[in-house]
Amino acid sequence: MAIGWHRATAAIIDTQAIVANITKEKERLPEDTEIFAVVKANGYGHGAIQTALAAKEGGASGFCVALLDEAIELREAGIVEPILILSVVEPEYVPLLLQYDLSVTVATAAWLKEAATFIEAVPLKVHVKIDTGMGRIGFRDFPELDEAIKLLNQPEFVWEGIFTHFSTADMADQEYYDKQAQRFKTVLDHLEKRPRYVHSSNSAASFWHQPVGNVIRYGVAMYGLNPSGTVLTDPIQLEPALSLVSNLIQVKELPAGEGIGYGETYITEEPQWIGTVPIGYADGWLRKMQGYDVLVDGERCPIVGRVCMDQCMIRLPRQVPIGTKVTLIGRDQGAEITLQEIADRLETIHYEVACTISHRVPRIYK
Repeated sequence: MAIGWHRATAAIIDTQAIVANITKEKERLPEDTEIFAVVKANGYGHGAIQTALAAKEGGASGFCVALLDEAIELREAGIVEPILILSVVEPEYVPLLLQYDLSVTVATAAWLKEAATFIEAVPLKVHVKIDTGMGRIGFRDFPELDEAIKLLNQPEFVWEGIFTHFSTADMADQEYYDKQAQRFKTVLDHLEKRPRYVHSSNSAASFWHQPVGNVIRYGVAMYGLNPSGTVLTDPIQLEPALSLVSNLIQVKELPAGEGIGYGETYITEEPQWIGTVPIGYADGWLRKMQGYDVLVDGERCPIVGRVCMDQCMIRLPRQVPIGTKVTLIGRDQGAEITLQEIADRLETIHYEVACTISHRVPRIYK
C-alpha cells in the first residue's frame, strides 16, 4: 500500500512519551524485573521499529511480537535484544527462527517433536505457554507439559521461558484473575526447575496486581493508554504518544437545504461553512465517526454527512483558511480528543482504534 506522504494527514508519534511511560513503569518494579516491550501489530499502530527504539531508550531489555515477520523486521532494523514471538510459528520456519536468533512460543509437545526435525547445529530458544484460562493457546494439563519438558531437555532446545496471559487483569472484579494466577502458581510449583524468564504480567496485571515472575510484557501502557479504558485508575501518569492530524483542503459556504455526502444524510438547515478534510475510512477513520467532533483552532467541529473513503466534511463555526490544521486525535489549543473518546464513540477499545489507522497514513516521529 502506498503511504500518503503528499497530503497533510498524518499520525504524529511522540517517542519521548513512550520513553517516559517505560521509564515510569521501570521505576515501580523490583530491580530484578525486566520489561519486554510489546511492539506487535506495527507497535499498536505507532510504528514497530521506532517504538522499539524508544522503549529501549526508556529501559526495555527485550521485545514481544506476534508474527515471525514482525520479529525479522526488528532484527533487520538492528535490534539485537531478545525477541519473543507470542504466537505459534509453523515448524517449517524453524530455520528462520534460528537464523535471526528468535525465541518462540510453544503450546504443544507435538510442535516440539516436529520442530526438532528442522534443527541442526544451533538450539532453538522457546518459551512454554500455559493456558490458565484464556482458552487460546497453551498447555492445559500436566501429562503433556511434562512430555514437553522432557523434550526441552534435549540439546535441540534452550528452554528460555514459561508464561501465561490473564483475560481479566483490567477488570475491577478479581475473582477470575485470582483463579488464573493460582493455576499458574500450581504449574510453577510443579516444575523441578524454572527457566530464565517467568512472566505472566501484561500492562494491566503489572498495574493492578502483584506481578509473578521476572518479566513484564509492557504493551498498551507504553503508548500512554490505560489498559482498562476508564474502569480502573492507572498508577502512573501515562503520556499518550499518538496524535492524528490533517488540514482543510476546501472551505465553502453552503446555503440552507443542501445535502452533504453520500446518501444525503445531512442537510444544512441554514447557511453553513463546510470544510473538507482529506481522511476517510480507507485511512481507518470509520464511517461511524459521522456526527462526532474534530478540533479546529481549539474548537470542536462536528463531522457532517457520511465519512467517505478518502475524505470527510466538517461544519465550521466561521470561514476558516484552507490549510488550517485539523486535529482528529490529540490536543489543540487546550482542547483534547483522546483515543479513549474515539473508542467510546465506536463502541470498542482504544487498542483497536490505534491499530485501525491504516498504513497509508504516514507516521511522523518527533
